Order: sequence, then structure tokens, then C-alpha cells
Amino acid sequence: MSDDQPALRSTQWFGSSDKISFVRRSGMKAQGLPHRMFDGRPVVGICNTWSELTPCNAHLRELAESVKRGVYEAGGLPLEFPVTSLGETVMRPTTMLFRNLVSMDVEESIRANPLDAVVLLGGCDKTTPALVMGASSVDLPTIVVSGGPTLTGRYHGKPLASGTAVYAMSDEVRAGRMTQEEFVRAESCMWRANGHCNTMGTASTMAGLMEVMGLALPGNAAIPAVDSRRKVLAHDSGARAVGLARENLRISDVLGRPAFENAIVALAALGGSTNAVVHLLAIAGRLEVDLTLADFDRLGSHVPLLVDLQPAGAGLMEDFFEAGGVPVLLHELRARLHTKAPSVAGGVLGVHIPAERPWDSDAIRGEREPVQTDAGIAVLTGNLAPDGAVIKPSAASPELLRHEGTAVVFTDSDDLRARIDDPDLDVDADSVLVLCNAGPLGYPGMPEIGNLPIPAKLLGQGVRDMVRISDARMSGTAFGTVVLHVAPESAAGGPLALVRTGDRIRLDVPARSLTLLVPDDELDRRRAAWRSTTAAPASGYARLHHQHVLQADRGADLDFLVGRRGSAVPKESH
Repeated sequence: MSDDQPALRSTQWFGSSDKISFVRRSGMKAQGLPHRMFDGRPVVGICNTWSELTPCNAHLRELAESVKRGVYEAGGLPLEFPVTSLGETVMRPTTMLFRNLVSMDVEESIRANPLDAVVLLGGCDKTTPALVMGASSVDLPTIVVSGGPTLTGRYHGKPLASGTAVYAMSDEVRAGRMTQEEFVRAESCMWRANGHCNTMGTASTMAGLMEVMGLALPGNAAIPAVDSRRKVLAHDSGARAVGLARENLRISDVLGRPAFENAIVALAALGGSTNAVVHLLAIAGRLEVDLTLADFDRLGSHVPLLVDLQPAGAGLMEDFFEAGGVPVLLHELRARLHTKAPSVAGGVLGVHIPAERPWDSDAIRGEREPVQTDAGIAVLTGNLAPDGAVIKPSAASPELLRHEGTAVVFTDSDDLRARIDDPDLDVDADSVLVLCNAGPLGYPGMPEIGNLPIPAKLLGQGVRDMVRISDARMSGTAFGTVVLHVAPESAAGGPLALVRTGDRIRLDVPARSLTLLVPDDELDRRRAAWRSTTAAPASGYARLHHQHVLQADRGADLDFLVGRRGSAVPKESH
């Protein structure tokens, strides 16, 4: 190490001749490491969310080997370690309940160990934000490597969109236009290879935003999981992590306010998941960056949709990759971006944006021919959402963006399941479906059930969309005129808890308003009579979550996790 380079953190563990360093080096040598590995070279942690319980991340053990080769090539020592993995497809009740727990696992694992930099290996929806949240609170040099999307699946010769096709086919089964046998046969066709969803769902959105924010190398978002170029990117990221350690370019140096503003612009142009709103707010909170829900509307709502991918468009992630991925999208957005924002790739973001578009593709449009105009996340307020709610206009029905209808209220998810397909349910196409007790406290964990199913009897009449309102989230692969993240949530006594079946609700997305058309004195009467039906869990992490979780407009983080705590650890007394 040269005199002008900062001292490496790992020397606190391995760099002396006392008995403690002896024990540490000796223990590491038991794994077959030669003494020269402790000569002051950077130690790079590879934080891996591999798990066979997380199918989207099942290939990350192999990808970690590519990262290691890059670290060794650049003169560093790679040390891989596991953290809790969040598998969207199998975990119950919802992975969002455990995002903050994983962030704690990541934070404490990084801080407690002799690491100078960290490579975050993620893929499935909540793994990426959980990794970045935890790393942000430690604030070491950090780089993200995503697992990549799966290949395009096909059924009866037609492309199958991960998640998006499931919702559509499920409605077809409920409407009697698709048999259960056909539905089951399609299961084997949707995921035909390793990787996360091939739509612009939450996993693809977060992978793309890591690239936009300068926390991943160019190409991170779109290279298919099974493409050999994904391994090259992992190798290069490992090598770059060594450079980041030597430069001491910390995550807070990269993820400043400009990076978050770039992410909001790109989120709109991607047609990305509404989940990114909650995750970006939580990451910003860890880094002590002043970001609010209003910023998403102010900075992103008038950005056009340029990426023609499902659920907002037509294509899939392979199409996005072949069109050039995020670098080409950034080329189209250059005038809207902070191009001088730092990047882990070296220098500033603008250096890594192609000066000219290498080729044309309908998957990534120019601003003169967008998929949609004014497509960014819209933030709604009003007496039904005093602290805000969000809607994704690009995935909604244009004719429903201004709508007034009669509420049909479901008190919780059990009530929804019990009654939504009841032929006697008093509902029509103009009704507004309302789900309560599905927020951070109420479920608990804020599940992806905000895109309430259309009642079966209406599906049979040809209804394909309705206005739906809840304090829940929805999958980034989902679609519809769905108002989400209502804050405060109903379980916390928010106005959503006061809605009754038969009330009139007005949605006006152009005016950014969500209004319960009930007189104030009546709402006061209902509020005085309201009593919480959400009991605190008796013990365990769920109880901790219940006691400390923040509302959606603050990222649904735990209150005591907000902020940076740094990388310092107490020294031993012996």
C-alpha cells in the first residue's frame, strides 16, 4: 500500500504480531490460505443471498466464484459469507416482513468482520434492498452484483411473463376460460432457467436502479442469469471491489442525493415497480439522505415511459438486454440526469453513458416516441391518505384514473378471500374495492396483495380492471388501477380504517387526490369509536417489527435502524 492510500480496516484484525492476530490468521490458514494473503492486501467480503429456498438466487454460489476470481486477479483476498435469503415465491407470510431483519444480518456481519469492501450478491425482490440497507448503515466501499433475469418462457408458442402472466391466467381460470389443467401445465414453462422475473418487476427494477445510482457496473440489470457475460460482470465487479477498497470510496460517497434523484427519473422511464418507492425511501433513511414521498411525484411523474416491457409494456427482459439495457436508457435520459454523480465503475455516471445509441430497438424508445407520456409514479394525498399513497399510471387503465365509485370494503385478507368470489357480493364494475389491515403493522409486513382480484362474477361479464385501494403493496409484475401504500395504514388508525361499504370514494390521479366523500363530523364519530384489532405478536422478530416499524411513507424500516452507525467495532480487552 502506498503512503497516500488510507489504512485498510482489515489490518486491525490481521496486521499485528500479538496473540489475537496470531489466532485470527491461524484460523483463516486452516482453510488453506497462505501467509501472503495477510500481507496488507484488501479483504473483500462477498455477501451472498444464495439459497435453494430462493429459486431466483439458486445460482449465486456459482456467481460468487466469478467474483472471487476478480478479487484475486486485482490482488485482494475474497471471503464469502452467507446472510438470510428472501425467496418471494415460497416465504410466508411475506418477504417484506423480513427485509429489515436481513438488513440487520447484513449490517452486523459486515461490521463484525475484517472487511475493507463488500460485494453484495442479490437477485430476488427484497434481497437487493435488504443488502443495500444493511451495507449503508456500515458505510464501507460497496458494489452490487445482481443475479440477472431468467430467459423468456413460452406456452403454446407465446411468451410467458413471470408473475404478470400468472395474474392474467389466474383470472382466465376464475372466469372459466382456461382449465385448471392448462394452468398447471404452464407452470413448467414460465421459469426455464435460473434467474429472477423476466418482467420489469421489483427484482429487475432494483437491479436497474443499482446501475443507475452508480452502485453496480454497466450491464448489471439486463444480462440474463445464464449468459456467460453475467459471470464476466461478476468477475469485473470483484476486481473493482479491490479498487474501491484502496480508494476508500464508500457507499455514502456514491449514494448521495443526486443518485436518488437519478433513480426516481429512471424508475419512471423503466415502468418500474412501485415497491422501489418503499425501498429507496428506506435506503435513503439509512444514508441520512433527505428523500420524501413527494420527491417521487415532483421528479418522476412527468417522465415518459421509454422501456416497453411488461407489465407496463409488451416485451421482456431479454428484449431489454438485446436493446442495450440501462446504458442505452441512460443515453436517452441524459438531459434529465445528474451525470456528474459518482459511480463505482470509476469516475462519474456520465463517463459510462454511450455518447451515441449503438442501434435502435422498440424495447427502448426515445423521448419523441415514448410508450406513454407522464408515466412516473403518482403520489396521491387527501383525507383518505393524509401521508400519501402511490399509483403506477403506466400499469393502470386510463379511463379509471379519474373515477368515483361506491366502496366495497374487506376488513383483512381473510375477509377478502372469503367473499371476493361470492356470487351475492354487492359489487359492479364502478365499485371501488378497499382492503384494510394489510400494511406494515396490519398483516404484518405489508404483503403484495394490493392488486385485489376482480370478483369472479365481474370477470365473467368481461370486466378486467377496477379501482382498488389498500395499505398493502403489489408485485412489480402486477398491473391495474391500484392505489397502494396508503399512509397512515388502517391498523395504525389511519382513515382507511374508517371506510365503510357504501361510502363514495373519488380518485383523481391528474389532481393527485384520493378522497373519501364522507362528512368530517361522521368521520370524527367513526374515529372516536375505532379500536385496533391488530394484536402484537407474543414474541420473536415479529414482535420487534410490530413495535418499531415505520409507515410506508418512511420506507417501512424499523425506527432504530435508520441512519449510519459506521464500521467501527470495540477492541478486545485481552
